[in-house]
Amino acid sequence: MLTALSARDAALRIQNFVRQQPPLRVPLDDALGSILAEPVASPINVPFRANSAMDGYAVRAADIAGASPTRPARLRVVDRIAAGSMPSRGIEAGECARIFTGAPPPPGADSVVRQEDTDLGEPLVAIHSDRDARANIRPAGEDLVAGSLVLSPGHRLGPAELGILASIARDSVVVYRRPRVALLGSGDEVVDVDRPEEILSGRKVGSSNSHSIRAAVREAGGEPVDLGIARDDPEDLCRRLAAAAGCDLLVTTAGVSVSEHDHLRRSVASLGGRLDFWRIRMRPGAPVGFGAIGETPWIGLPGNPVSALVTFELLVRPAIRAMMGHPRPFRRLRAGRTVEPIRLVPRLQHFLRAVTSDDSEPTIRLTGPQGSGILSSLVQANSLAVVPEGQHDTPVGAILGVIRLDDPGDQAQPPY
Repeated sequence: MLTALSARDAALRIQNFVRQQPPLRVPLDDALGSILAEPVASPINVPFRANSAMDGYAVRAADIAGASPTRPARLRVVDRIAAGSMPSRGIEAGECARIFTGAPPPPGADSVVRQEDTDLGEPLVAIHSDRDARANIRPAGEDLVAGSLVLSPGHRLGPAELGILASIARDSVVVYRRPRVALLGSGDEVVDVDRPEEILSGRKVGSSNSHSIRAAVREAGGEPVDLGIARDDPEDLCRRLAAAAGCDLLVTTAGVSVSEHDHLRRSVASLGGRLDFWRIRMRPGAPVGFGAIGETPWIGLPGNPVSALVTFELLVRPAIRAMMGHPRPFRRLRAGRTVEPIRLVPRLQHFLRAVTSDDSEPTIRLTGPQGSGILSSLVQANSLAVVPEGQHDTPVGAILGVIRLDDPGDQAQPPY
């Protein structure tokens, strides 16, 4: 008989078992959301050379000293420099060059006067202000200096990261491979949305898990592999489980309880699989299985839709992120103050669907009834309020930990 674990111990066991995926080189635009597996240094200064930060006139600061609307400085325009071109000559006392954003200033210029402070004249231009003296020229290497470290291994690649890699001519990058996550639902009562008449007539239940868990895998960074919905039949279940060979992780929903129709654990065993744990001291989601079939780690989630998504958040999402090289796979825990009393009977750790305010001192309000089949309660939630194991009564004003489901912050260890 396997002992039921805490949610934290279950998460740590999974983290200790799953393995980081191998690195591979991918095209730059395919790397969004991936974790960098190599250090990247800049081979050049960015910008490569000094350039104008404004459309205006490249001048010598000494030539515009004291310029004003009533006493403008008048300079001779001797060149016109667009972005992508080079100056044809330098400027001397009393001269300037018409210049545009991104263009290199001519030798001798130490300032760019914005065009709004001029009369846009040619061949003589009147400068009406000296506020841009020694301003509006970006130095070479202002963004990146040649040889400097741009990104370190373990960095998640977002839009800005792809942009900075493109600025140093990187058309590909080495990242950790995204794990392929096989997904299998089960149950004779469950059908997918391609059979709407059975769902709408009440003869069958729509497989919300097939779509919510698939989406959660994508959002976590994995690549879902759909194994369909197995019948409550050991032979069909074994056939579909075997199809997960070659994937990096197998996630099943339903079938891990102790009902005579729950064949999953026996099917895993019949395929030579091993079981590490199958219950957690938490609600929702106590019946969770973990083990492996061959070399493929397996996480068995409950069938109730809320239980499936909550246990995915706590156990599967961090596993996927760890496998793709993320050094901080867990969401962080914040604190909030309850605005209503909470009464819980089972001696379990509870993860309650809640709305946490964005105030400097956040408040926690539950989204209503907390039944594990009430998926709308999770739709309305932006967080999970964590009630410690054995805490039956939580009064108004009590402090609870909350896991914000929209929080981009992360940490290395489970926060629960």
